[in-house]
Amino acid sequence: MTETATAPLTGKALLQKVKELSHLPRREKAKRCGYYTVGKNSQTRVNLADFFEALLEAKGTPLSAEGSKDGRGREPTYRVSVHKNGQIVIGSTYTEKMGLKPGDEFEIKLGYKHIHLIQIDADRNGSASYADEDEEE
Repeated sequence: MTETATAPLTGKALLQKVKELSHLPRREKAKRCGYYTVGKNSQTRVNLADFFEALLEAKGTPLSAEGSKDGRGREPTYRVSVHKNGQIVIGSTYTEKMGLKPGDEFEIKLGYKHIHLIQIDADRNGSASYADEDEEE
């Protein structure tokens, strides 16, 4: 059975400590930042993978996708490409997130290097009215 000797550093504290220990080898840096375990025979194991993952997270690049609901599938990238037939498919992830339903209509406004989709709300009288627009250019 292994036990963690100390609570490992994270965030700004980790970045500061790594900067202070810049003259040391990476295993020693990881060990001094708390990324090691001590086994039954008093053997010390350095956890470099956890150390590097914590460094990346401290710098703003998390490796784990924590935003996913069940840990399966792809994460939305908020990017699309034009297909060979000239169509652009938005995808169900985005339409579900916006609460769109089959039959919802949009007005398309073309600009220079951008497209605005403006949702049209149909009221009870059958006439169309425009939903609130977010003007971002």
